[in-house]
Amino acid sequence: MNSDSDLQIAGDILEVPHLLQPAREHPSTVAEFVGLARSIAADRSQWEHLVQYDATSRWYHRLRTGPGYEVWILSWVPGQGTGLHDHGPSSGVLTMLDGELTEHTRRGTRALGAGAQQVYAPRSVHGIVNDSLEPAVSLHIYSPGLTEMPMHAAEMPAHAVTEPYAAARL
Repeated sequence: MNSDSDLQIAGDILEVPHLLQPAREHPSTVAEFVGLARSIAADRSQWEHLVQYDATSRWYHRLRTGPGYEVWILSWVPGQGTGLHDHGPSSGVLTMLDGELTEHTRRGTRALGAGAQQVYAPRSVHGIVNDSLEPAVSLHIYSPGLTEMPMHAAEMPAHAVTEPYAAARL
């Protein structure tokens, strides 16, 4: 049996690839959204031809929607970033397709290179920036679809941050 409770008992699903659910047409669990992100990342023909780079602002494109979720692809030229924000009531899966981004949280920074995945709980506060010298491309899945992105002050009080669920490499 492979239910959500089995995945929780087993530990971090991103660290145990055989527990990940295969991509479904309409995912509904964290494991299924991670699987969807991995399947899109693996099939460059779904997204590579869409990518554009804009020196004045981050470029983004909604790749697909489904019941209760949406999938976005973003490009980041060097120096572009989000500022500190959260995704309101939406959970998220960020998957790096190309390049490298830096994530900032209250606990510090981490590099997210090609293949890295990050899963976020609702209202997790973080900021993303392309600190590298090369462009980057990332895939984002939000469930429910993204309806708000509140910005946060640069100085975050300890109670304002919820850490992401987990990180893993593809």
